[in-house]
Amino acid sequence: MTQLATIILAAGKGTRMKSDLVKVLHPLMGRPMVAYAVDASLEGLKAGKTVVVVGRQGERVQKALSEDRLTFVSQHPQLGSGHAVLCARDAFRDYDGTILILSGDVPLVQGETLKALAAFHQREKATLTVGTTRPPDPTGYGRILLREGAWVERIIEERDASPEECDIDEINTGLYCVEAPFLFDALERVRADNRQREYYLTDIVEIGCHDRRKVLAFEIQDSEQLLGINTRIDLAQAHQILRKRCLDRWMLEGVTITDPATTYIETPVTLGQDTMIYPNSTILGKTVIGRRCTIGPNCVIADSELGDDVTVKAFSIIEESHIKRGAVIGPFSRLRPQSQILENAKIGNFVEVKKSVIGRGSKANHLAYIGDTTLGERTNIGAGTITCNYDGSTKHPTIIGNEVFVGSNTELIAPVRIGDGAVIGAGSTITRDVPEGSLAVSRSKQNNIRRWQERRRKKK
Repeated sequence: MTQLATIILAAGKGTRMKSDLVKVLHPLMGRPMVAYAVDASLEGLKAGKTVVVVGRQGERVQKALSEDRLTFVSQHPQLGSGHAVLCARDAFRDYDGTILILSGDVPLVQGETLKALAAFHQREKATLTVGTTRPPDPTGYGRILLREGAWVERIIEERDASPEECDIDEINTGLYCVEAPFLFDALERVRADNRQREYYLTDIVEIGCHDRRKVLAFEIQDSEQLLGINTRIDLAQAHQILRKRCLDRWMLEGVTITDPATTYIETPVTLGQDTMIYPNSTILGKTVIGRRCTIGPNCVIADSELGDDVTVKAFSIIEESHIKRGAVIGPFSRLRPQSQILENAKIGNFVEVKKSVIGRGSKANHLAYIGDTTLGERTNIGAGTITCNYDGSTKHPTIIGNEVFVGSNTELIAPVRIGDGAVIGAGSTITRDVPEGSLAVSRSKQNNIRRWQERRRKKK
């Protein structure tokens, strides 16, 4: 197969989404919808040139894709799919090969399908090949009118079709392979003589037939791949299909997912072999999880990195954090952004960590808040301990050394430094640095007033 170029149509608003955000930027399994079409071109088809036609919110689309191998062209105003492709003409001024056209709102199509379409087109020496399929319900799609065999007579949009034409079940998928010289010549001849007053890309089929060109249909059996996203119902359906693909892939790679029906893992996530994920867990963004980890149930992990042999117990939330080998998180723990949990450290029940480093082998097993803190190795944080890091205008650091024992119900008023081997008595409020190896106790004197209840009753 000779080298190909692609045009991805991503200029429309998508009015049926009923959103201020253009359709192709709606998130789908952790990525903008249009990113899947880009992947199909760059990684699946290995296209030599990929042009993305943008229009509404074009700068946002370009920023979301941020891929050096893409060429962007603008369509202003949006006058239909034929006009969109014509806007890409200058990008192909010195190109006379095959162009594959696909839509940014058809995110489920796979690279192998595009390869098969292109191979058929070039093998048959066609001028234009239209990708078609037969979905269970063809409503909303343009219908394919065939002559003998796979020869196409024309494509008619549903809004312009007669009742008899609407009964045809073979639809246009929006995928086209076409020879570049014919494509741009034909687009110059397209007219907006339809109900929408738009320039339809589909009209090049009729032009090709009029010119006695070889115009063929290539039927794609798996209609699920060609689901077009027009409404949020379609978007939810695509989520389910992609979610299953993602889970199946990881299970085949050696990850145990005990209940796929309740597990959500976005496509950018990376999982290590022999990791086990329990029900109702959600793993988001660019999270990387190592080998032999245990996750869940009911955990949320976003944009974080977990080393090998990490355990995350039930109902824990981890955001933008790094957790090293052998650490244990949870249950009911929260790691906020910029937290680092080093090797074999433990963060337990109802402990919140924010922008802090927890040293090797250190532990905060329950009911604590650790914020803007550097914690040394093999240090213990007692229940009810908090670092008071915010004075109302500024966040201040707390530095705690190695092998420190912080007793329960302690307040560390930042900025403060606790030296190696120090011990903080339970119930203390620490406002000054504690030297290495020292015991720090800060408590008011306890007074026991005898017979207080008896005197209180008599007074009443």
